[in-house]
Amino acid sequence: MNIRKFIEKIGPLKKIAKKSYLKKRQKLYKKLSDSSVTDKKLVVFEAYQGRSYSCSPKAIYEYMSSSPDYSDYRFIWVFRDVHSHGSFAANTKLVEFDSKDALKAYACAGTWITNSRLRDFIVPRNGQQYIQCWHGTPFKKIGCDIEAGGNATSSVDEIHEEYMNEALRVTKMISPSAFCTSKLISAFGLDKISKENIIIQKGYPRNDALFCLTDEKIQSIKNKLNTADKRVILYCPTFRDNQFDEHGYTLDMKLDFSRLLDQLGENTVILFRAHYFITQQFDFDKYKGKVLDVSDYDDINDLYAASDILITDYSSVFFDFACLNKPIIFYHYDLEDYKTKMRDFYFGTAMLPGPIANTQEKLTELVKAALDNLNNGGSGLLRHQKTMEAFNKRFNSLNGPDCAQKVTDEIFKSGMA
Repeated sequence: MNIRKFIEKIGPLKKIAKKSYLKKRQKLYKKLSDSSVTDKKLVVFEAYQGRSYSCSPKAIYEYMSSSPDYSDYRFIWVFRDVHSHGSFAANTKLVEFDSKDALKAYACAGTWITNSRLRDFIVPRNGQQYIQCWHGTPFKKIGCDIEAGGNATSSVDEIHEEYMNEALRVTKMISPSAFCTSKLISAFGLDKISKENIIIQKGYPRNDALFCLTDEKIQSIKNKLNTADKRVILYCPTFRDNQFDEHGYTLDMKLDFSRLLDQLGENTVILFRAHYFITQQFDFDKYKGKVLDVSDYDDINDLYAASDILITDYSSVFFDFACLNKPIIFYHYDLEDYKTKMRDFYFGTAMLPGPIANTQEKLTELVKAALDNLNNGGSGLLRHQKTMEAFNKRFNSLNGPDCAQKVTDEIFKSGMA
């Protein structure tokens, strides 16, 4: 067991040990950075702090690794488990998160592409560019826009400082809409440091795959998930800032799967996907294949493709799922607490592209109605078709099958790289 994995398991001393560990990593990174020469044709990728092969970093990598325009580039992917993410192009190396090889990659690469904040001490030198893709259009407030003090691990001031520090080192950020651009500017305090113009507003590469789906591709994914010939409901709750233990974030779902399944019939499967911050383990064995934990499934786009309905709360997943014009149901059992004690929101619930339930009884009613409509040949959207169209016009109009190409060319052909 390496030192990072050991630290994750030692309980009460975790914070002290982590601080010491990060100090040593910081010292090593500085040494590597001070002695390294920047390789302009080397690109390092990381998604969700090394947890998956997904999101916009994946889309950009797959475009670059298949395009003749970038055939002379080399790539490095940073993963917590280098053996869990499939095969890669020959000019790609996999390295372990936080390892010396990973720090060396950041010290040497001309471009870094990630969708979440890197270690604070990984700061680009002159001649290096840090591309922050982020991981979704925000509905709940983030960063410097958070005012409520309900976070169990950080104060409001600490959160603001973390995002401002990120803004100082980022070279470019990616946005799918004018709305998202404005929120990235405020959440990261870009306007306070005269960096409002660093945003590439050309759509989200991570959604490209949703515009390239075929019946054969969807069936292949459903077969892989063992959900062929089933109605599939995807449930994606986000984390709560005030639900936390010594291991990390937890989740009190307020959802009785047994009661829900009893009302939905034998032909329905629920895919459960927790936010990557949530460290709690969930045991769904008693549901005998009717509830599947897909929290560790790499690419959520596959889950969108395989699903008929999305249930979520305040997660940004609904912006992406809306690209498919499938029904979305919002389960807001703790709306007032979330709004007043934790995050608050960037816009009101009237703009959401689907109905809202604040009790399990109402949720069940809405799910059954959507399923009945689908089974009778409808879209499942019921009265929300116009709301969905207006929503997509505002938030998803730039998305399409080629955003990875547009964004990549802006990064590497704008005279910077």
